Amino acid sequence: MTEDVRRKLGLRPVINVSGTMTSLGASIVVPEAIAAMAEILPQFVEINDLQRKASAVIGRLTGAEAGYITASCSAGISLAVAGAMTGDNLLAIERLPDQTPARNEVIIQMGHIVSYGAPVDQAVRLAGAKPVIIGQATSTHRFHMENAITDQTAAAVYVVSHHVVDYGLLNLLEFVEIAHARGVPVIVDAASEYDLRIFLAQGADMVLYSGHKFLGGPTSGIVAGKKELVRHAYLQNLGIGRGMKVGKESVYGAMAALEAWEKRDHAGIRERETGYLRLWKETLDGRPGVNAVIEPDPTKNPLDRLRVNISAQEAHITAWDLASALAGGDQPIIVRDHEVEHDYFYLDPCNLHPGQETIVARRLAEELDRARASNEIIATPFENRSRHRFDGLLRWPD
Repeated sequence: MTEDVRRKLGLRPVINVSGTMTSLGASIVVPEAIAAMAEILPQFVEINDLQRKASAVIGRLTGAEAGYITASCSAGISLAVAGAMTGDNLLAIERLPDQTPARNEVIIQMGHIVSYGAPVDQAVRLAGAKPVIIGQATSTHRFHMENAITDQTAAAVYVVSHHVVDYGLLNLLEFVEIAHARGVPVIVDAASEYDLRIFLAQGADMVLYSGHKFLGGPTSGIVAGKKELVRHAYLQNLGIGRGMKVGKESVYGAMAALEAWEKRDHAGIRERETGYLRLWKETLDGRPGVNAVIEPDPTKNPLDRLRVNISAQEAHITAWDLASALAGGDQPIIVRDHEVEHDYFYLDPCNLHPGQETIVARRLAEELDRARASNEIIATPFENRSRHRFDGLLRWPD
């Protein structure tokens, strides 16, 4: 067994039950992508030709007319928006982001203005575009969008994410219908989605995926869609896209991850992950103040997670203190805690190495036993967690 590079670097060996989170390294890169990157790294290639090869693979898997690889899905948003504004006008491409064409407005629903580590609308603004936010946080109607489209509208962005409001907004089919009636292209941010075909099939003109989340490729973004729009986005490499470029290893690694996706035993993986969920649920069932429920993914990806509901009065610990306890120590277990103030967190099974599921189960039992043995309820003010959320980042580097 080779030495864990994290120990060599003095890093804590994280166990990830949070999901495909960029802050944790996103995912376990598949062997095919690792091999492809090692194979091409010593060689010289013409990047444009390599991207043409990537386009063919992307087209085959997504049904797109064309595609290419960029630095991330976030970069893909900026480049797709920029392409919708400039077309193939090379001077306009050079002048972004401070000088923009007349058509520089991008429509997005307020309920889709979320953060994936940075605000979605910032990815739009990085291109020099002006976000036109329609509706309210929990309500967007046809008239909001129909009246927002003007001669200055370059594109409309639709976000698919567990972070967005999942009710009261325009769904993609209606969003596309309204946009296309006025000749406006629709760009879909589908960073962490399994289905590589559904969004283009539902009428989107461009779809952006993460190459390093469920696909298990290197850090990268996949731009897929209509040939002309993809070309216009790719031309941004002569401008703002230069800072979002990828190397030969990322292009080829993402290609390999896409091809591995075609052959992956998705049913077998689901069966294994279901076993992890059952183990954790059995570990938690019957414990005072703990209610564990297996729930499907909110955006209909084919996976489930375990929702761990905590009653602090009975468990003697709050959900956020339990999450913090699991994240402490030499072998941190990082849970999905973005809604922890509502007294629950999730355990996501999709990024575990064999055997780590039993470590998670053991640590859950240990921390809950420790809390129950306490004479007082472990309940730090949630405000403290919020107050110190960015302390580590703000201190970097020490």
